[in-house]
Amino acid sequence: MRITFSLLRYFKFKPLAYQIPHRLNSDMVNVKIDDIRTVPTSDPNYIEVLPSWPKEDSEIRTKTVSTMRIFPNFVSEEEEASLLAEVEPQLKKLRYEYDHWDNAIEGYRETERESWTDQNTAILNRVHETAFAPGTRLLPRPHILDLAAAGYIRPHIDAVRFCGDTIAGLCLLSSAVMRLVHESRPELALDALLERRCLYVMSGVARYEFSHAVLGGENSLWRGKKLPRKRRVAIICRELPKEKH
Repeated sequence: MRITFSLLRYFKFKPLAYQIPHRLNSDMVNVKIDDIRTVPTSDPNYIEVLPSWPKEDSEIRTKTVSTMRIFPNFVSEEEEASLLAEVEPQLKKLRYEYDHWDNAIEGYRETERESWTDQNTAILNRVHETAFAPGTRLLPRPHILDLAAAGYIRPHIDAVRFCGDTIAGLCLLSSAVMRLVHESRPELALDALLERRCLYVMSGVARYEFSHAVLGGENSLWRGKKLPRKRRVAIICRELPKEKH
């Protein structure tokens, strides 16, 4: 009998609820200054507010853009290869899923990992330093989501029961477009270019007032131009839910 390992059931997908519990090991939670390079700056050029967004709604636009941050080239090609070398053996044991039980995601496989090499621990420490406030405790196992070239994630809003305010994801192997749409005002929408080897950080307004989706197929467009999708691996870190701090 085959047991399907699925973390995505813990997300809150519209209209059903899912969430993902995670843990990070203590070596990654206790950031070492020696492991951290200069903290990069989020680049607003990787965010495109869509034309449907009314100009008069500038306050919520500012809040949304400031809570959906993109750090391009966060890892080098060498670091990307190091991370992939560690997660690929786990992923190869799994098959891509195309029959998610509520059809929320197509073409994915996923796992978690607690122990990392020293080099990769240093990279994840850098994610912690960049994305999370000082003293933030992370869930010990980063979530590893492998999306096939033809795969995509439908719009969903994360819940807070199993993870805290901020999530941070490293995007490996392929660029992709993430679309954010306000939960009650669909005209408030923006696209974020998740370029290969970038780090994205979502919190606050962007995470809880907007749904987010990873576009696929003919919908994978950036500023009106087709963005060919390849296989994409994301390594995602989350903070502990506040009641568990």
